[in-house]
Amino acid sequence: MKFSERLYEKVKPVWKQTHEHPFVKGMGEGTLEQDKFRFYMVQDYVYLIDYAKLFALGAVKATDVQIMGKFAALLHSTINEEMELHRQYAKRFLITPEELETAEAAPTTLAYTHYMLHVSQNGTLAELVAALLPCMWSYWEIGKELRTKPGAKHELYSEWIHMYSSAEFGELATWCIDLMDQLAEGKSEADLTKLEEIFINTTRFEYLFWDMAYEKAMWPVHV
Repeated sequence: MKFSERLYEKVKPVWKQTHEHPFVKGMGEGTLEQDKFRFYMVQDYVYLIDYAKLFALGAVKATDVQIMGKFAALLHSTINEEMELHRQYAKRFLITPEELETAEAAPTTLAYTHYMLHVSQNGTLAELVAALLPCMWSYWEIGKELRTKPGAKHELYSEWIHMYSSAEFGELATWCIDLMDQLAEGKSEADLTKLEEIFINTTRFEYLFWDMAYEKAMWPVHV
């Protein structure tokens, strides 16, 4: 069994809950309230700023030149292409670039990104990949499921669904899955268990992120 197959079996229950979450189901059915998606868009932009740093750290930690180059390319495309597309998409929800750039991170966003950065800065390249993989992999799984739903033709949600169900995004997710398998080869069971724990934790954070967006959950006390 490949290590990625082991990970998939481990997180299937969480992914099942994620696919049944009212935010995800609402996108698929085209019934999600626009204000909830608007909140998600802002927090996702905040998230992407730190997520891009993982690619920079990946380039630093990689010893293989091809892997280094791939992470560098991912960093470039995230900052110069994906985030620009995000800004353009956000305009449809009346979100200005200034609002995106000055947005306060919600508690879940802060906890999630700080956990990934902590793991990635202090751990191995394999641990970094285990931390970043659930976002790509789970989005691809959600995109593939929703592309046959009514939301795939929704005026606001279709772009999101088509982006994450696309062959291009699938290739990116597959590259990360294959890299995870490559980096896991020959590792001890203790090391594999640690990688599994990181992967499970960020998978849980993915679920919490959807939940946060649905509830529009910010800090309970403002100072």
